[in-house]
Amino acid sequence: MGKLSKEEFAKKIEATQTVEPDEWDLKMLAEIDAENDTSEGVPLEIVQARRKCSGKISLRIPKELHYSLMESAKENGVSLNQFLVYKLAQ
Repeated sequence: MGKLSKEEFAKKIEATQTVEPDEWDLKMLAEIDAENDTSEGVPLEIVQARRKCSGKISLRIPKELHYSLMESAKENGVSLNQFLVYKLAQ
């Protein structure tokens, strides 16, 4: 795969679907906000360190594993993202 030109890259970005957060995502965001609340005595250093985390991870995995995870998410009626968050939290 060759290097994309700026125009080709821009077209790919424009074609990328955006996904609105669902109820589960909003609940997770609310929990994260609650964790960042310093009113309960969470040290400011910890709050600042957490803010540096975007909540996004880019990970390369074998295609077979990707497919297997997608199928498992589908069988459980959740998005791949939700399934991975659940698995990582275990």
